Amino acid sequence: MNKWSNIIQNWLYPPTCLLCGDTHKEAIDLCLGCRKSLPYNTVACPNCAIPLETSVPELCGNCQKNAPGFHSAFALFRYEEPVRYLIHSLKFGAHYPCARLLGALLAEKLATLNEKPHAIIPVPLHPSRYRWRGFNQATEIARTVSYRLGIPLDLRSCRRIRPTAAQAELTAKQRRRNVRNAFAVETAIQHRHVAILDDVITTCATVGELAKVLYRAGVLRVDVWACARA
Repeated sequence: MNKWSNIIQNWLYPPTCLLCGDTHKEAIDLCLGCRKSLPYNTVACPNCAIPLETSVPELCGNCQKNAPGFHSAFALFRYEEPVRYLIHSLKFGAHYPCARLLGALLAEKLATLNEKPHAIIPVPLHPSRYRWRGFNQATEIARTVSYRLGIPLDLRSCRRIRPTAAQAELTAKQRRRNVRNAFAVETAIQHRHVAILDDVITTCATVGELAKVLYRAGVLRVDVWACARA
């Protein structure tokens, strides 16, 4: 029944590419041509996911000096167009199909992981920011990743206890200071391996601070997943 339902739905409402608007036969809202144009983060530091100019992945200079406060990081794309457009359309325009598309692409790549985390924790918003925006973009992306990978979504364990200024206009040092003590663990965490999920990571300040709180709560391994790395 589900198979025929999908066939009928795709016949009546064929998938439409979110970038060029063309209808197509792909299973997601992205045509093959636009998929090939995406800025995949193919060579990156395995610790912080920053794009590298080398031919093979290796630790970046910063991670060699100061290892990040988590086990590893993975970002599917570089934070460039047209991925920036998809993230902005979701974040500032509440265009939820972009969340489903980004989540599907991220899950497609992560499906090959040998060791999957016990739970996915989206970076939480402070209640004041949530009321203003009406949703958490990281959570919306994480819903699709959770569903497609069969990994539980944990929306209860952590919360943002301190409102913080927007990170976009801050320096790396200011970003670290801005998110210091911004998160707390609300309930006992049973998971020993979790993945923090965010839409974009820039300096790793936010995900690093959240990872620190999770380690203090007893988590043994924290990975970071993101759609894009600046």
